[in-house]
Amino acid sequence: MNSGLPAPPPACVISGGETTVTIRGKGKGGRNQEFVLACGIEIAGWNGTAVFSAGTDGTDGPTDAAGAYADWRMVEKARKLGLNPHSYLANNDAYHFFEKLNDLIITGPTKTNVMDIRLLVVK
Repeated sequence: MNSGLPAPPPACVISGGETTVTIRGKGKGGRNQEFVLACGIEIAGWNGTAVFSAGTDGTDGPTDAAGAYADWRMVEKARKLGLNPHSYLANNDAYHFFEKLNDLIITGPTKTNVMDIRLLVVK
């Protein structure tokens, strides 16, 4: 973040393809939601930084969500609601975490399946 690599801010990094998840817990979610939860923890306090990840087909794992969104305020917002993001991540329960924050991306089926897309925006 402080190095300016791969690009100096402001910047938007775009990536595609499917990530993998190692399931250790008994929660609910998909690879996009878990990716955003892990990133949201890492970008906490990085003013103006946001992350988005979703499946272009409108589904993410066994859920009705396509993915999720988080920004630099996610951890603070969660703590105000009494939520521990690390616990949700450890339990593979990103769906219920983002459901409580109202940050799930729910599109319904899109009738297309190009790939998952991820955006990281740094102000």
